[in-house]
Amino acid sequence: MRVSRAQAAANRENVINTASRLFREHGFDGIGLSDLMSGAGMTQGAFYKQFKSKDDLATRAVGRAMEGAAERWAEAMSMEPDNPLAALIGLYLSPGHRDGVGDGCPIVALGADAARGSEDVRAALEEGIRERIDVLAAHMTGDPDARRKAMAIGATMVGALLLARAVNDEALSDEFLAAAREELRRSIGAS
Repeated sequence: MRVSRAQAAANRENVINTASRLFREHGFDGIGLSDLMSGAGMTQGAFYKQFKSKDDLATRAVGRAMEGAAERWAEAMSMEPDNPLAALIGLYLSPGHRDGVGDGCPIVALGADAARGSEDVRAALEEGIRERIDVLAAHMTGDPDARRKAMAIGATMVGALLLARAVNDEALSDEFLAAAREELRRSIGAS
C-alpha cells in the first residue's frame, strides 16, 4: 500500500522524534535500527526510505533534541521573568531533569557520543550549544564578560548534571545538583 506524501512526512517526523528520545536514553550505539524503528511503530525496512544512514538520523535527532531543549529553556525562563536565569538553573539542576534522560539535555546525554561521531553530528550539537550560550549571555545585559560567564554557567550546569547522572548514590547525586544550583544562583545574584 502506497503512503501519501503527508503520511510519509509524518512518519519521518515520528522517527526523528523517537530517535531523539531513544538516542538520549541509550546513546547512538546503544540502540539498533530495528529497536529504534520498532519504537517508532515502523519496520526497519522503512528506515532506508527516509534516511541515508543511521548517522543521518542521528544528526537530525540531535537537532530535534536541541530544539526541544530550547523550548524547555524558554518555558522555564518565562516562569520567573524577574530572574529568568535563576528559573533556568533551578529547572536544569533539578532531580526531575536528572531523572528524565530521554527528554532531558542532549548535551549531557549525547556529548560524549557526538565527540566520537561524525562532523555532521558534532555540528548539530555545536549549533545547539552555541544557541544555548547565546541565550545565557543575552540575559546578562550590560556585563562586558557576558559570553565568558555564560560559557562558565553552561559548562557548570552540564558538568553537574552529568555527574549527578553518573553516580549510584542518590544523596551524592542530589548534592552535585544542589551545590551547582546554589553556586550558580549566587554568581548571578539570585538567592
